[in-house]
Amino acid sequence: MRLHTTIHTARLGATEFKVIRPARTPARAVLLDGPWYLNGWFDQEAAQITAGLWALAATSPRSLVHLPIRANAAGGPDTGAGRPLDLVLLHHSLQFAPSRWKELRGRLGPGRPCTVDLPAPDPDAEPDASGLHHRENRDRFRQGIHSETLFMTGSARTLREAAVQFADLARTGPGQVFNHGGRHFCRSVDCDPGDRDLHLEYCEEWPA
Repeated sequence: MRLHTTIHTARLGATEFKVIRPARTPARAVLLDGPWYLNGWFDQEAAQITAGLWALAATSPRSLVHLPIRANAAGGPDTGAGRPLDLVLLHHSLQFAPSRWKELRGRLGPGRPCTVDLPAPDPDAEPDASGLHHRENRDRFRQGIHSETLFMTGSARTLREAAVQFADLARTGPGQVFNHGGRHFCRSVDCDPGDRDLHLEYCEEWPA
């Protein structure tokens, strides 16, 4: 799959960080910090772009991948209560403290365009169970919320498998029609047992 991005760099102290964003932020993507769950709603295009971002994060361990969608909630579907969030994906080896995100975000410039070609996430592929018993439990996502942003920190394997969930949402969601006439299809990204899983729902009907 081909993914159009912008690459931004900024320095915090002696360290320079690279932040990757989609060149065009999908308008039909919403992420909310609800009272019980972390919930996301995506149409087909948004799910496809987001699948690409998770796949990119899996191959970019020295970068933060940022999906700035919290402003979408104001014009999104009726999803109930919850605080709108952006999303940042990163490999655990980067060891970036989410508490520093607001400062880093404020230093990012307009960025430079970059087109990336990635293998498309395959919803039919068998899950990779090779790291399920990692002694430091790095093969389950760790999450944190700072500065209106959900941070999902994991290994390359977990990032790839999350990409598959979004790819399946884009592929299968449009074909699901239930008895109320609406379309409903869900997937989930598993997190550390001490955190909440990320619940994803395909949503085709958005306000005009």
